[in-house]
Amino acid sequence: MSEPALVALRGASFAYEDGPAVLSGLDFEVHVGRALALLGRNGSGKTTLMRLLSGGLRPDEGELRVEGRPVTYDRKGLTRLRTTVQLVVQDPDDQLFAASVAQDVSFGPLNLGLPDTEVRARIEEALAALDITALADRPTHLLSYGQRKRTAIAGAVAMRPRVLILDEPTAGLDPDGQERLLAILGRLRESGTTVVMATHDVDLALRWADDATLLTPSGASTGPAATTLARTDLLRQAGLRLPWGVAAAQLLRVHGLLTDPSPGPRTAEELAALAATPAPTVPAEG
Repeated sequence: MSEPALVALRGASFAYEDGPAVLSGLDFEVHVGRALALLGRNGSGKTTLMRLLSGGLRPDEGELRVEGRPVTYDRKGLTRLRTTVQLVVQDPDDQLFAASVAQDVSFGPLNLGLPDTEVRARIEEALAALDITALADRPTHLLSYGQRKRTAIAGAVAMRPRVLILDEPTAGLDPDGQERLLAILGRLRESGTTVVMATHDVDLALRWADDATLLTPSGASTGPAATTLARTDLLRQAGLRLPWGVAAAQLLRVHGLLTDPSPGPRTAEELAALAATPAPTVPAEG
């Protein structure tokens, strides 16, 4: 990456009390405008890494930087961090607590001490962004699982973060719910929000992400999603399988149906489009 990192961990190590190191000497960067998938087996440190990035945990060694400046963990420093980075946890019920959707979404802006007009504007903006404006007055305990997911994300979006970190956002959603959420994340990216997604779904990561980070016992490896998720050695260390799109591209190349340097199909629709394309003809000899 040539541009400076928006958020970065430098030499970060962390261990929970009386436990072994979860992360050791980790360097990790989030770059503006790049959709980043974070993958690894259970216990690899994904949750710890996300909490370090959002200020929920503090490195035992090393430091967290925002736009090159070290984060301080006093009130001013944490406020600056949380208006830059927001984390949405996997289970929305761990994040929702207010009586209604609008009240829950208002919590962060109110804590910033913003005037009422600004708080209302942020609530309306976040509800619209997550396509839940009609649910503003709905009691949170009456929401479906997918609606609770979107409400939790709206609460983070109302802080207008530059980086939105999502822990397994598609887990528990049916296919239609997943597609709706991915469309929403696409709109958030278009509006300038950088999105980091932790997931176990290598096919989703290949389809959605620009870059992928694989957490393995030897550290973190980050690169373009198509090439990183084709690294069978890293995938094996991370306890992950090869994405079907990578396997399909390899098969297409073996049969001469994919000859350009593109990474190949990332969705079923892209594969179907390739299948409908006439195969290249080979000139007859002699």
